[in-house]
Amino acid sequence: MTEFVTSADGTRIAFDVEGDGPPVILIGGAMQFRAFDPDTVQLAHRLAARGFTVVNYDRRGRGESGAGSVGALESEIDDLAALVGRVGGRAALYGSSSGAVIALWAAQAGVGATRLALWEAPLALEGQGDGGETLRGLRERIAAGDHEGAVEFFMRDMPPEWLAGSKAGPAWPVMVGIAPSLVADAAALTRAQEAPWARQWSAVDVPVLAIVGERTLPLFPPAAAALVAALPRARRVTVPGTDHGWQLDAMTDTLAGFLTD
Repeated sequence: MTEFVTSADGTRIAFDVEGDGPPVILIGGAMQFRAFDPDTVQLAHRLAARGFTVVNYDRRGRGESGAGSVGALESEIDDLAALVGRVGGRAALYGSSSGAVIALWAAQAGVGATRLALWEAPLALEGQGDGGETLRGLRERIAAGDHEGAVEFFMRDMPPEWLAGSKAGPAWPVMVGIAPSLVADAAALTRAQEAPWARQWSAVDVPVLAIVGERTLPLFPPAAAALVAALPRARRVTVPGTDHGWQLDAMTDTLAGFLTD
């Protein structure tokens, strides 16, 4: 049954919680929320069965959550602080894709993260970013009311078959509907380009696990290696996975082991 927590700006954030044990909060990436991401729902069930209190939530502007200040990275961090408070003030964070970068910023801001599990953070290496082009382009299209164009623009560097498949299927209207929330994903990635990671995430002194798939896209392994180099308590692990998707049993085992280590 969906529960709600109120964020700092009054926005209601919808979440499910299940299980009993050390808390972990699952942070969705660019197109993820509970009703649109059955794999993460299954991951939540599996982790709860392994002895964890698992929070799976809809990021603001998605699913059953409100849309106040949608697109603001600071608001996403406030949402996580409220969820961490809901489970006692300390929790591990699992971030998927751009959600991994939001997890890093939340930990830096002091939300009470005990450890971070980061699945394939889509970070450009230091000095190789787009200078904020994605963030500016998204904001321009959202301001003009061109939500379809915003999603197309956001996906422009992804494999072209991903966009073609999305537009041809029933998922496309959902993706267009949450377009404003993608600004926060772009903001998290753009901020990471502004200074060396070791400086920007200097307060992230908890254990960090950078996870990549065995047969993933070329972007992700170098980014994971760079995170390990930048963060004092980080290590990298590879799990069975293809094209930015993980295998459920392997991810469950990897996370359960890391969260109890």
